Amino acid sequence: MTMATAIDTDARTTHTTTPKEERRVILGSSLGTVFEWYDFYLYGSLAVFFGSLFFPKGNETAALLASLATFGAGFAIRPVGAIIFGRLGDLFGRKKTFLATIVIMGLSTALVGVLPTYEQVGILAPILLVLLRLIQGLAMGGEYGGAAIYVAEHAPAKKRGFRTSWIQTTGTIGFLLSLGVILTCRSLLGEEEFRAWGWRIPFLLSLVLLMVSVYIRMTLSESPVFLKMKAEHKLSANPVKESFGDSKNLRLVFIALLGAIAGQAVVWYTGQFYALFFLQSILKIEFGLSTMLVALALVIGTPLFVFFGYLSDKVGRKPIILAGCLLGALTFMPIYKGLMHYGNPALEAAIATTPVILTAPENCNNCDAIRNELSARGVPYRTVIEANNSVAISIGALNLTAPDKPTLTAALASAGYPGAADPTQVNKPMMLLLLVLLMTYVTMVYGPMAAFLVELFPARIRYTSMSLPYHLGNGCFGGFLPLISSWLVLWTGNVYAGLYYPIGVAALTCIVGFIYIRETKNLDLNR
Repeated sequence: MTMATAIDTDARTTHTTTPKEERRVILGSSLGTVFEWYDFYLYGSLAVFFGSLFFPKGNETAALLASLATFGAGFAIRPVGAIIFGRLGDLFGRKKTFLATIVIMGLSTALVGVLPTYEQVGILAPILLVLLRLIQGLAMGGEYGGAAIYVAEHAPAKKRGFRTSWIQTTGTIGFLLSLGVILTCRSLLGEEEFRAWGWRIPFLLSLVLLMVSVYIRMTLSESPVFLKMKAEHKLSANPVKESFGDSKNLRLVFIALLGAIAGQAVVWYTGQFYALFFLQSILKIEFGLSTMLVALALVIGTPLFVFFGYLSDKVGRKPIILAGCLLGALTFMPIYKGLMHYGNPALEAAIATTPVILTAPENCNNCDAIRNELSARGVPYRTVIEANNSVAISIGALNLTAPDKPTLTAALASAGYPGAADPTQVNKPMMLLLLVLLMTYVTMVYGPMAAFLVELFPARIRYTSMSLPYHLGNGCFGGFLPLISSWLVLWTGNVYAGLYYPIGVAALTCIVGFIYIRETKNLDLNR
């Protein structure tokens, strides 16, 4: 039988794995991680919807921002989970650690399905929701590093990019799975029943997914690299201190964070989550249609994770990751303008022919209602500050002084600003093409990332060292992107202002990565 060495040929080890065992390693790690991402993305997919369930009613924009902030909180805690579970993974093994993370993740997600709403228990509802999101994020902080390391430490040296790229597909597949379950439930139950109680079903299904994942991971054996270190008594006594107390390794952590992961994070969330948010909240494309377009783009683009992982084994990790960041920084703005053009041409025409200007004093206490109404309708506006002037709004040639909501809504409608996108005017093929292009950037930055991070750090502190920058980058730079971008749109009145943040971060990563990142594809994993 053809055998493939589990680790580099110069590692002086006799451990080998068969092709069948290698496939089981990839399947077990990838499938379990798919379910983890499914759990985590359920909330993200329903973030807009959750605003009315778990937060006070009366201000839709505030509820949306609170919902997105809660989503971001799950990402903010991930670095803490990275340190906790990274340390456990370096001390006690890769398998035990990522088995624990999936149990914690699955249970905390299932509990969201039985949470009471704000109408039922008041302020306790958002408190419990935030608590479960924090637990989810804590577990996620230990999941990715364990799965990526486990696969890489079983893979032949010249196929690490290809083998670990299967792990990289799991985020998108999990996202796609969550969207599919949500759409199925809404279709079978109807909108009214789904809003009343059906939203709980996707979360409760996590229990079934949890049992499958635990069973698969229980059948796997420990990483050969970890077993070798353990047999030779080379395990780290204090992985956290060695990872972040040593200046040389700490420098690698910062280089990985700013020169690769930060850009990868914003490209990822701009290409998936923010794209869905833009279609639904700015362009006002119907939920089912917008979700279907994004889902199709994910299906088409997902194989590219494996392609770019394979390509990185040939040309290197660095050029592919940085090329994806550069393309994103240069083309996000025209792509999103294209989404407006093909997704809601009536809104584009109204913006061009009938601009909206808000005139207000510098400290305006009565502007929030108008700003919230404009933002809720996806209407861009320009603010003009005039001292000692009452609040006024001009819509083309029409001037209104301190209009109430019904008056403003009627004026916007008469000026051609649609309340929602006309499904018959949505150019679906062109929308799909633009979304696939965004997805291609995602696969470029993420496909080779697992191999790059595993190769960058020494084996004895690998779990701890790679997990923290990965989750800092994805948790802080990526997890808060929907909130930061939404706030920029609200603050400026410019529907494209939310792109300034990912464009800036992606450009920063290109500069830092080009100068400081070294190629890793030929490095020995046993060092």
